[in-house]
Amino acid sequence: MTTPTGTILIADDDRAIREVLDRALGRVGYKVRTTGNAATLWRWVSEGEGDLVITDVVMPDENGLDLLPRIKRIRPDLPVIVMSAQNTLLTAVKAAERGAYEYLPKPFDLKELTVAVQRALASPRASGPATQNAAAEAEEKIPLVGRSPAMQEIYRIMARLMGTDLTVMIAGESGTGKELVARALHDYGKRRNGPFVALNMAAIPRELIESELFGHEKGAFTGAALRNVGRFQQAEGGTLFLDEIGDMPLEAQTRLLRVLQQGEYTMVGGRQAIRTDVRIIAATNRDLRQLIHQGLFREDLFYRLNVVPLRLPPLRERSEDIPDLVRHFLAEAASEGLPHKVIDAEAMDWLKRYRWTGNVRELENTVRRLAALYSEEVIGVDVVSAELAEPALVPLVGDIGETDNLGAAVERHLNRYFAAHGDSLPPAGLHDRILREIERPLIEITLSATRGNQIRAAELLGLNRNTLRKKIRDLEIEVVRGIK
Repeated sequence: MTTPTGTILIADDDRAIREVLDRALGRVGYKVRTTGNAATLWRWVSEGEGDLVITDVVMPDENGLDLLPRIKRIRPDLPVIVMSAQNTLLTAVKAAERGAYEYLPKPFDLKELTVAVQRALASPRASGPATQNAAAEAEEKIPLVGRSPAMQEIYRIMARLMGTDLTVMIAGESGTGKELVARALHDYGKRRNGPFVALNMAAIPRELIESELFGHEKGAFTGAALRNVGRFQQAEGGTLFLDEIGDMPLEAQTRLLRVLQQGEYTMVGGRQAIRTDVRIIAATNRDLRQLIHQGLFREDLFYRLNVVPLRLPPLRERSEDIPDLVRHFLAEAASEGLPHKVIDAEAMDWLKRYRWTGNVRELENTVRRLAALYSEEVIGVDVVSAELAEPALVPLVGDIGETDNLGAAVERHLNRYFAAHGDSLPPAGLHDRILREIERPLIEITLSATRGNQIRAAELLGLNRNTLRKKIRDLEIEVVRGIK
């Protein structure tokens, strides 16, 4: 086995980190030089020293990210690994844009850093001058919040994707921030100057999806009085975000596959092929492989869309991010005119222990509600626990005994209902009425429990969102829309 060779230049104002890296990399076989400031590092680099640089971002005399373009200008083949305790997406994006070989958030894993060093020295990448820094244009706008290991990995993947047009498939539960990730990939990527167009497949009637995507000619179908452009044409030169891709009907899947294969499409009712230059980002909260087995999703389309899979973890898998998220949402609420609030430590612990089945969206709604509805400047655990208490289902008097389950109670109630009509089975015409009388309170209770959030209610009921909306309309249920 060959002993690693090469000189590594390390710049970090933390002496302990310098010593740890010196020992770890020296033990592997590298020659190591360390400094606590950017000026010394720059002198070494400009004098031609070193085969690889490891630099912190925040140093007493200069920001390591600001030093990167100068290093790449005079020594474009010198790989630079950036370390930072400022573990945000913007830091990862800036590092990638300015030519860093790798970005590692602190605290980092020594084994991971050693592997990155070996990889960089084995095949150093040449980089030209730094590209336009899109992240600097939105310095204060943080599109994603979280410092957990799961989020750090997402930041690193996203930073690597910023300079590409690769198709991305974002998977995650409802409320995890799939559209935020898609927008960030667009806003900090090659197509940032083009349009970002989003289409939610679950929100469009199935028979209209092809028209929405590709547009239609006048007279293409009943009601098509005018020619209408589709989302592909609207997104030309930019990004098309296809949300809830698992709800796309098979016919539309076939047409989308052709676009991905040939780079062209025809409008509904049209004959002329239209060339397109659009980056596709898709998202789903469903298991597409299971849909493939059920014959509901094309396998060839899946592989065309799943070029770069990106899984967003549910909030329960990154509960350490909840304090940062809460502070972020409170600051946003205050900037919009709501009273400034603080969550005390005990209440924050309660928020961290809560399951958050609606994920970040549910947390955001809860925080905004706390800011809007309570007079206390410091929100305590009593308020938070009351807000998050799961509402109990109140049984009908006399219907449920101490040992009864809900099924037994419903069965007994229906038997009495049928007996009142002289039969042990529902008479003709009564079936629909019974379903309405059972469905209506169930939907009303669920909507009350979710405070009017129809997306969450549909998930709890196991219904498609469009199906729930239709039932609400047919059953004439009044929905309180104060909280979406």
